[in-house]
Amino acid sequence: MYTVMAIWQPEPGETLLTRAYVTFATGAAMRVRGMRWFRDPQRNDIQGELPGWPQGPVHTARSTGDTVARNTLKGAAMAVGVAIMAVLSSAGGNVSGSSVHGSGSDTPDDPDDEVYDFPVMWAAPGTVARTLPWQLDPARSPEKHYRTHAIVTDRRLVIVGFPYSKKNDDLIEDEVLWEIPRSGIRHVEAKPFKDGNDVKVVFTDGSWCRLHAITREKFMRYLHQPLDLIPLEALTPGQRNTVENFVASSNAPDAGTPVISRRPCGHYRIEFMRSSRVDSFFGLSENSMLMDAEGAEVSITDYHPDDL
Repeated sequence: MYTVMAIWQPEPGETLLTRAYVTFATGAAMRVRGMRWFRDPQRNDIQGELPGWPQGPVHTARSTGDTVARNTLKGAAMAVGVAIMAVLSSAGGNVSGSSVHGSGSDTPDDPDDEVYDFPVMWAAPGTVARTLPWQLDPARSPEKHYRTHAIVTDRRLVIVGFPYSKKNDDLIEDEVLWEIPRSGIRHVEAKPFKDGNDVKVVFTDGSWCRLHAITREKFMRYLHQPLDLIPLEALTPGQRNTVENFVASSNAPDAGTPVISRRPCGHYRIEFMRSSRVDSFFGLSENSMLMDAEGAEVSITDYHPDDL
């Protein structure tokens, strides 16, 4: 039985961190394009075993895609090799690498799960991933009629859904479909293959799901462990002054309490949610800025990949 409410709100004492539009991901490689599967660890299709799930499409990977996919991988590897040689040549052999968050890649991390097969649920009997709601599946719940959002707090991950109509785009009546405490999530992993918007969520029992998030970094940002939130009163006077000036200058009467997190690079991310601005496509709006250890605002040109 789902709980229906207007806009989902955290419990007293619970900190709302983000809200983003998510669905199960969709294959992008030629062999699996437009498809997805629900698997057990032996790669059996388990969608017929999932309790309460309505019937959905049964996909078959394209047989002709195997050769195409292998040629694509070979071509991508050759292109990477050429690019590396060019960089080595121009840099005299001294190369330093960096990762780009939120960007896509033509090279799969795991061809078995991205090129030759595309599981979006990997779950043995009795594991957490099998409890995920069917409404996350675009084939069973098309976005033109229904939307699903992931809500992250300092306590849990919640999946809500709501009927959608283009005529009533601003009308959101949340249904709580599923939730799990943060302690049930082992880690989250960006999956950059193709458009770069997929996220793998691994649960502590070893089961996992692959989700498509329109704003990947927004969804992942506060799911990483451990969650390093800083209370306002723990900041130095200079840092606290920067945070208070940022909130005041934003002129947002619907601003929530600012969330301050310490990023791995040493910067501080200051963010507050706009409680009256829930978009059916992008989720919850927020205002954010970065400051350094001295309390000075960090210019966007000085952003570190971990700041996103």
